[in-house]
Amino acid sequence: MKRRAFLKQSTAAVAASSLAGGVWSETKAQESRSANEKLKVLCVGTANRAGANISGVAGEDIVGLCDIDSRYLEMAKAKFPSAKTYRDYREMIAAEADKADAIVVATADHQHAPASIRAINAGLHCYCEKPLTHTVAEARIIAEAAKRQGVVTQMGTQIHAGDNYRRVVEIIQAGGIGDVSEVIVWVAKGWGGGERPGDSDPVPEHLDWDLWLGPAPRRPYKEGVYHPAQWRRWWDFGQGTLGDMGCHYMDLPFWALDLRHPTTVTAKGPDVHRETCPMGLTVDYQFPANDQRGPVRLTWHDGRHAPKEVAGESVKGSGVMFVGSEGNMLATYGNYTLYPKDKFANYTPPEPTIPSSIGHHQEWIEACKHGGTTTCNFDYSGALTESVLLGTVAYRTGKTLRWDAKTLSAIDCPEADELINKTYRKGWEVTPATV
Repeated sequence: MKRRAFLKQSTAAVAASSLAGGVWSETKAQESRSANEKLKVLCVGTANRAGANISGVAGEDIVGLCDIDSRYLEMAKAKFPSAKTYRDYREMIAAEADKADAIVVATADHQHAPASIRAINAGLHCYCEKPLTHTVAEARIIAEAAKRQGVVTQMGTQIHAGDNYRRVVEIIQAGGIGDVSEVIVWVAKGWGGGERPGDSDPVPEHLDWDLWLGPAPRRPYKEGVYHPAQWRRWWDFGQGTLGDMGCHYMDLPFWALDLRHPTTVTAKGPDVHRETCPMGLTVDYQFPANDQRGPVRLTWHDGRHAPKEVAGESVKGSGVMFVGSEGNMLATYGNYTLYPKDKFANYTPPEPTIPSSIGHHQEWIEACKHGGTTTCNFDYSGALTESVLLGTVAYRTGKTLRWDAKTLSAIDCPEADELINKTYRKGWEVTPATV
């Protein structure tokens, strides 16, 4: 039996019994782990954020490395000399999938889905950076394909593994501030602005520009404008600040309040630019009630729209404010504060019920090896990504979207379709495998 098929079979066999509260317990992971068993991992992208993800799985067997920048590829090869190297991830997946178990995708956003779907179709367990995809439709395709193929998945929302997020979720779900009807999320950062260059520069020898563009329309290379650091500003490659940070900060209310799909989405910002994202954006999401709570309004602010006061409290930087019937909670990556402070001065949080993470990457590795799931699997993170990216769709159409999650369409807004979906260059399509 092929190694990957054995791992998939083992995963399915123990999935129901391997988890404690949806998270690998440290004891269980230690009992299951074999010092001689390593995943054979392919890596798409090798530097910057990708380099951090490779570090997260470096204890496994890195058998394939892919990067469109030969300088980055050479540095990664020096660390993993036995790994085969590629410039085109399509070639790497085709050549190595039968010999590998898993893949890590950490590229510019527009390459996430084309790389991930090819890996999933080949039966590889898949880790992909946030946002999971570049479009709403891609997120649904990827999530459904992963479920159908039975592979273990994890989106790169590393802060989800932090203890503070767990404590916030426990307090909210225990009714610490009463019934939560509103959440305000803000990030004082701006990815956007600028005009498309009117000229071009020669493509450096170390860079394969056509492969970097991948599924995106062709455009001339310009030094310092796209690769490696500025691509998030451009609609063809990223989704601005919301695409960059939305999955990190909206993750917390999604988890704590069991959010899934909004019913309406409205966005405000500067006049829409055809090429680049806005330097400030406000998005209003309305989520329906469920069996555990009433409806929830979630408002996102970024960049120049970041507030200085939220729910009567002075704020700065980035954060999440839960507004409850008995008080409010301000949460950041590392801590939380309950308001009014005098009311909660002697507050005792509930006993922890969510097990500590064994590590964001390690969750995925252990689930690949021994069964179970992860806390940011593509079913959860796919729905989160869909909601995040609907904010940019609402902004670019200039309309309130009445969202039909079942059909993946905005009711009475056909112009949203070309933003929910997109056209790919030939050879880069995002298509699930036919069964």
